[in-house]
Amino acid sequence: MIVDVSGLACIRGGRNLYSGVSFALAGGESLRVSGPNGVGKSSLLRQICGLLPCRYGSICLDDERGVALADERPALDQERPLRDALMFWARLDGAGPERVDEAIALMALGALAKLPVRMLSTGQRKRAVLARAIASPARLWLLDEPGNGLDDASLDALGQAMDAHVAQGGAIIAASHFALPHRFTHTLDLAEHTR
Repeated sequence: MIVDVSGLACIRGGRNLYSGVSFALAGGESLRVSGPNGVGKSSLLRQICGLLPCRYGSICLDDERGVALADERPALDQERPLRDALMFWARLDGAGPERVDEAIALMALGALAKLPVRMLSTGQRKRAVLARAIASPARLWLLDEPGNGLDDASLDALGQAMDAHVAQGGAIIAASHFALPHRFTHTLDLAEHTR
């Protein structure tokens, strides 16, 4: 099992966002988390990767290769050229430059590789965040609204990357309001876990 979540609850700002969330994913499986705004989709991903505390329930990760989170915060050095900013994280993750170059090519960022991150458009930044996850050797990808700001070609590239990751034994949890170009093996509606 790559991730096993049991009886998970999340309380933020004195408000119970969700409770009783349970699921498990092995290699080759993916989960789409849906629900209206404010139901806790982003909080669930942040709990799984350890950025929010888990006070109720349990999260067990086979994290020998870590977890890759792609959310609305790019976490890339704004002054560095894009490739250099991605390489910084790749080195921390134990990935080589070839993985970064493959991710840059897949997300059609090659022409922007030498451009400082601060000069990227919203859609380009989103593709850069996804490239960071794609370059990671992590078996578990956590994708928060990965389709936001992407055009059709970028959505197709994302779908190809997701399909390849799962086919190679990885797992994906994607929180999204709308359909993504990937056939998920499981779905979870967080609205069913709110009170």
